[in-house]
Amino acid sequence: MQELIVNLLLVVVAVLAAVLRLIGQKPDSGMTKKQKVMLWRILAASVLLLVLQLLGSAVFDPLGGAGRWVRLVLYLADYLIIGYDILRKAGRGIRNGRVFDENFLMAVATLGALALAIYENGDYLEAIAVMLFDQVGEWFQSYAVGKSRRNISDLMDIRPDYANIEQDGKLEKVDPDEVAIGTTIIVQPGEKVPIDGVVLEGTSTLNTAALTGESLPREIGVGDEIISGYINMTGLLKIQTTKEFGESTVSKILDLVENASSRKSKSEDFISRFARIYTPAVCYAALALAILPPLVLLFGMGQSPDWEVWIYRALTFLVASCPCALVISIPLSFFAGIGGASKAGVLVKGSNYLETLSKTKIVVFDKTGTLTKGVFEVSGIHHSEMENAKLVEYAALAESASSHPISKSLQRAHGKEIDRSRVSDVQEISGNGVIAKVDGRTVAAGNDKLMNRLGVSFIPCHSVGTIIHIAIDGQYAGHIVISDVIKPTSQKAIRALRRAGVRRTVMLTGDGAKVADQVASELGIDQVYSQLLPADKVEKIEALLAEKSGKEKLAFVGDGINDAPVLRRADIGIAMGAMGSDAAIEAADVVLMDDDPMQIAKAIRISRKCLGIVYQNITIAIGIKLACLVLIALGLANMWLAVFADVGVMILAVFNAIRALFVKNL
Repeated sequence: MQELIVNLLLVVVAVLAAVLRLIGQKPDSGMTKKQKVMLWRILAASVLLLVLQLLGSAVFDPLGGAGRWVRLVLYLADYLIIGYDILRKAGRGIRNGRVFDENFLMAVATLGALALAIYENGDYLEAIAVMLFDQVGEWFQSYAVGKSRRNISDLMDIRPDYANIEQDGKLEKVDPDEVAIGTTIIVQPGEKVPIDGVVLEGTSTLNTAALTGESLPREIGVGDEIISGYINMTGLLKIQTTKEFGESTVSKILDLVENASSRKSKSEDFISRFARIYTPAVCYAALALAILPPLVLLFGMGQSPDWEVWIYRALTFLVASCPCALVISIPLSFFAGIGGASKAGVLVKGSNYLETLSKTKIVVFDKTGTLTKGVFEVSGIHHSEMENAKLVEYAALAESASSHPISKSLQRAHGKEIDRSRVSDVQEISGNGVIAKVDGRTVAAGNDKLMNRLGVSFIPCHSVGTIIHIAIDGQYAGHIVISDVIKPTSQKAIRALRRAGVRRTVMLTGDGAKVADQVASELGIDQVYSQLLPADKVEKIEALLAEKSGKEKLAFVGDGINDAPVLRRADIGIAMGAMGSDAAIEAADVVLMDDDPMQIAKAIRISRKCLGIVYQNITIAIGIKLACLVLIALGLANMWLAVFADVGVMILAVFNAIRALFVKNL
């Protein structure tokens, strides 16, 4: 055994020396000052222990009785080099009334082993090596946790340091908090967009990866909305702010991520309760193991017990029983899962929501802005008696005085600046449409009622959407179909949800039945409810919640102010974050940063991967611990198996937890 320990120490010394050399070459290695100091302590203690073992009796025996004390002092010095912080933490815990923790267990076990070695004039190697290897494990754990935090801190880099305001022909850097709504700010190439707004001047390409996880750049131009946290890559942009910094997207993201850990899942609460009961239980069990069997042997069987054997077993039992693998790795798994999801553009407000999301079997969608773009566009031109472009031009000019979404969609389809001087005598007929003079010709643009009112014979349209009939100088010229366009990824998103284990999809909308049924049919949605008011949506969600089985969870996905009550009522609320309303984002438990429905399935897969890792860690940690404790109690395992049970399981669980950070292939 001693030869094995010496070989292990040689490996530890070699590895630590290489790591410290690497740190010297790369000062930005990502290690904290505390971690670097700990590395030096481990290296110093390892070298000293190795030297003491290699020199051994050849140095101390010739000194006689004094050699024993010199040997003891050197070993104790080595023990304090590597373990003084554990002893200090254990003492602080006792003073604060928190006696039973992993520091107390390790301190009692190693001090007890030292006491036995002093009493028997034995070898101190085991007690010191146990503390040493435990600290090696703690260092790896600390580095792993730090790595996960650094991955999440990459997201924090989206926080802007300043905003540029033009003053007297010069750019002045100001604190984003000081910029009022309606202020014009300048974002130069390479800078972060500090505050949400609308582009007034300039075109550019944006890097959106920090918010959406999307690697492809996004083009932006005059009139487009832009959200904070994006990086301007090419052109100079002038932006008029639409929100204060505290209400902008980047501030809300940072707040969500920073506060996510405050909402604990049931698994985390279970581990906390388990640790509070488990730690004192194993302490009392170790005490019983040290005392009861010898007493039974002495008084029950009349045999003289070997107290040292049973005390050693009890100390070994304490080392093996440390619950740090569970206590650390389970919260770390959720923390890594939330961080990985954030990097992919899915913001989860707490680990409790991540756990709920993993059990989602029913997904309910709002239609407009969620499955569709929420922007009316010209989707068809039928029975036109003139060129399509000319028909759209007449319709756009006739509707140019209106602020209705229909008018805006016609102007976008026209694609040219409207010359208002060509339009006169505009007459808007409520519920019918518009009649106006365009280039001296009478243009009527409206619905069936307007055509009937004017006595114009028109051709009915069977397409789904808003139908704009056009008559010029009393003659029917054709009609234009305007409809809300389905998002390109909506159909794929429904299929992806089925692959992710969602058994039922539902759509709720205030639109008419014809439009709703066509969208649902095209996307493959199982059930659709149309012509609903916000209160009706809540009632439908209540009914769907009552129908589901006990363990199944229902998610609602929406983006508008009217969706906020439903988002709160569902088991899990998912909001479209890029263009969704503030009320929806506030009410939701999960926020999708790029409004892509495909992210819903990804969020569910991320949550299930995270929960899978949590359950793996619970099984590994508890299973191996219990097996080792039984073997130790029966005398079939020694202190080294205890070290594996403590340090080895902890390292396995922590590195398993870090897998939750990686979500690219999900």
